[in-house]
Amino acid sequence: MEQVVIIGSGPAGYTAAIYAARAGYEPLVIAGSVTAGGNLINTTEVENYPGFPEGVMGPELMERMATQAQRFGARVLFDDVNQVALRGPVKTVRTLGGEVFETAVVIAATGASYRELGLESEKRLGGRGVSYCATCDGFFFRDKEIIVVGGGDSAMEEAVFLTKFASKITVVHRRGELRASRIMAERALAHPKIAFAWHSVVSQVHGESTVTGVTLRDIRDNTERQIDVAGVFVAIGHAPNSELFRDQLELDSNGYVIVHGPPSPDEPGLARHQATSLPGVFACGDVVDRTYRQAITAAGSGAQAALDAQEYLEGMAADAALAAATI
Repeated sequence: MEQVVIIGSGPAGYTAAIYAARAGYEPLVIAGSVTAGGNLINTTEVENYPGFPEGVMGPELMERMATQAQRFGARVLFDDVNQVALRGPVKTVRTLGGEVFETAVVIAATGASYRELGLESEKRLGGRGVSYCATCDGFFFRDKEIIVVGGGDSAMEEAVFLTKFASKITVVHRRGELRASRIMAERALAHPKIAFAWHSVVSQVHGESTVTGVTLRDIRDNTERQIDVAGVFVAIGHAPNSELFRDQLELDSNGYVIVHGPPSPDEPGLARHQATSLPGVFACGDVVDRTYRQAITAAGSGAQAALDAQEYLEGMAADAALAAATI
């Protein structure tokens, strides 16, 4: 029987593994078969993670975290979890590969996935001009005109990165100003290759075998115009990967796992912030965070989840010792 099973990886999962491993619990990290490392695997240079003054590539940062966790005794399994039973003192975790693990503690670090526009033409042309990852697909659009949909930091990062390849990038945003942080917005607004289509949404993606253009709708007066582009990069946010826990953990209206925790027995006013609605189940990272969604905040919540799990396991051990002494 395992003591700690961490479902997911990324900054949250790997940091939880580092803390749990250093505490001696030899956690098992079920990192995902193709999503190990989370969304940072598809990120280029990370400039705002402490300790890397010159920046660090997203995949390198995730590899370092995984290596650090394994150094202290964590084990990493590259498989996907397809079923969990979380009620009761012993939890069961099943993988697509057919393995079944019993554990006292589960830490959910399943992250979030890219949101889609919701268009039939978007799905039909996915991988054929419609993309959600500039670092994965930017090379294929060298000297071509493309659009980036979104107005946050992710969209601006995508747009600036794509200037290395595309001849022109049009940022399509439904508002009249960007939601991105000041530094990211200034970079995009100042770049000569980047133009903006304000108050606009994509109502249709055109093309048969590949993208040839899009129809943009002005949300103020519903007028439409068509522009010729070879690629559509969608960067409009994320949806929490919480479907695995839908019938067992308390979720909010947007599907994020709710964490709150009971008051600490030593300090009644102090809550264990990464505890979920079920004892012995903790959650961290983007699957609980609908506000910040940064690598550093995910890592911080991963540390908190592991510390909360440690307190829970120590409490179980103390209860078992007391019961044995009573007998």
